[in-house]
Amino acid sequence: MTQPPPPPPQQPPQGGGFGPPQDQPPQTPPPAAGPDLGKSPQPGYGYPQAPQAPQAPQTPPPAAPQNPPQPPAGYGYPQGAPAPQPPQTPQTPPGYGYPGQQPGPYGQPQQAPYGQPGYGQPGFGQPGYGQQPGYGYPQQTMPHPPHAGQPGGGKKLNAQMLIIVAAVVAIALIIGGGVWYASSGKDDGKKDDTASSSGGTGGTDDGNGGTTSGKEKAPSDPSAKVLFQVPAPEVKNDSTVVVSGSWLTDKAYVKSGIARIVGYDRDKGGELWKIPLAGPVCQASRHVTDDNLTAVLYQPAMPTKADPSHGCSQIALIDLDAGKRLWTKTVKTGDQLINFDNITLSGKTVAVGSTSGGAAFDVSGKLLWSPKPADSCYDAGYGGGDKLVAVRKCGSYDQRQLHIQTIDPKSGKVISEYKMTEGIEYASIVSTNPLVVAADVGDSAGDGSGISDFFSIDGKTGKLRTRISAPGEQFAARCEGITRVEACNLLAVGNDRLYLPTEEHDGTGKYSQTNEIVAFDLATGKQTGQRADAGDGYTISPLRMDGGNLIAYKRPPYDKGGQVVSISGSGFKETTLLQNPATDAVRDVETSMSPEYSEFLYADGHLFMSKVYASKRSTVRDKEYLAVGFGTS
Repeated sequence: MTQPPPPPPQQPPQGGGFGPPQDQPPQTPPPAAGPDLGKSPQPGYGYPQAPQAPQAPQTPPPAAPQNPPQPPAGYGYPQGAPAPQPPQTPQTPPGYGYPGQQPGPYGQPQQAPYGQPGYGQPGFGQPGYGQQPGYGYPQQTMPHPPHAGQPGGGKKLNAQMLIIVAAVVAIALIIGGGVWYASSGKDDGKKDDTASSSGGTGGTDDGNGGTTSGKEKAPSDPSAKVLFQVPAPEVKNDSTVVVSGSWLTDKAYVKSGIARIVGYDRDKGGELWKIPLAGPVCQASRHVTDDNLTAVLYQPAMPTKADPSHGCSQIALIDLDAGKRLWTKTVKTGDQLINFDNITLSGKTVAVGSTSGGAAFDVSGKLLWSPKPADSCYDAGYGGGDKLVAVRKCGSYDQRQLHIQTIDPKSGKVISEYKMTEGIEYASIVSTNPLVVAADVGDSAGDGSGISDFFSIDGKTGKLRTRISAPGEQFAARCEGITRVEACNLLAVGNDRLYLPTEEHDGTGKYSQTNEIVAFDLATGKQTGQRADAGDGYTISPLRMDGGNLIAYKRPPYDKGGQVVSISGSGFKETTLLQNPATDAVRDVETSMSPEYSEFLYADGHLFMSKVYASKRSTVRDKEYLAVGFGTS
């Protein structure tokens, strides 16, 4: 999407906590007409904008979720300044990574493969878009939170505001920060730790509407209790610091803190181990290997008022079982360190990308490839998991063309390539196997989601299978795509289908809101007719695949707790896996962490929610939590 970065938000992050709920204004979500779930999307850049239904007051006064953390002042552009112009990219800048030539026929050698001389020569390391200094997070963009009066995350911001904040994205990603955990059915030597992107098809459905094709089984009693809470870390100087990254292993729940990564007992919350870092984590891979290795980007020092950012130059491999940092690497252009925007892992390869180009390391620490001065293009970022896919940018800003390349993660050889239409400035890797890419074509989404269309691509040949129109006013998935090409959430890919949530619309109850998950065939681009209803007052969001089944989270109404459900791949039969408590104190904390702007992990009857930004608490009485865990007996 060709969207400028937003001006810095004005408010510090808010948090919820256990205890008496804070006074909140009554919620008044505006009902909207529901989407036509039986109609396949039409070609082009999306449906015409539908008129909004009149606003109606919300009768029951639900406890409003706390606003998620926002970037501090000083991040990005000056406050009060007009919307900035798109970043200027030098004409045919020196690119790095893959050669500019298209891949030849199978069996023929590629020209200028990775590993040729060029690393360390002058001319590299121009500052990249998205690297403006901001205390504690030099390269991330942060979405605006939903309005406090909107249950379940509410509707998206109005179009006028979203034009200003069009570069926003759900981190939770936040995803990134995203919604993460390992999917099943892998046999390629790695685990896929993302719930929102990546994946692969996993297993197959049992054909009977059951859940036997996945690992997650319904307990005899899905009622859950709070297992533990991780208090929010202390932040000084009214700043906001990135704490992105969370993982779940057989033994530990692992979460990034301020300049540290901590492993907790996943049932009791006791600290198992701690890895100190020199500076805050900038980005964290959502994938892990079979032996529970993952990778992060972090700053070489703690930010200060004098130096609000030291750049994200440190690439580290983390052993989640042993609680150790196995190695830290950097890449230079001349004598300058490259600051990277994103990090991923595929097989045994850790790959990092930026406007200065891409680099990769084997998990042993061996450098596999790095930027080359002769390239006329550069690898802006990579998608990992089953395959390794690069978003390669060629040409000047006003004549940009994106090349989506499936590559060999060991050699860097280009296996296939799909060239997107000129004028599409940004693209996000939703899944690498099957290969699915999202983009905001012609800035037509109009809602800051970064998505107007999905592109289903044959990863072996590079040919377009189909294009799926996903109008922003009808579907709620989100991708950033500007610097973090893998930062997509509220969606999942499996069974050769794309699962998307609809936007909230009127339910059957008075003033109630609800939504659904629908499926698209990645071969035809048409809706399959499958639909999973959230239920009145609930909002349902895909988390990840579990073999042939879909795992989804139901954000609750004002008087109930949230749920995790399994949806069978064929019959779309819904099975409750976990039901959270409905007490006010628990619900306040749960609703302070929405799937749009937090990290969610679910496995084996355990649900973990965590924030990706930490900030100074607004008052000493507020109780904020970095993470909270729920579990069934």
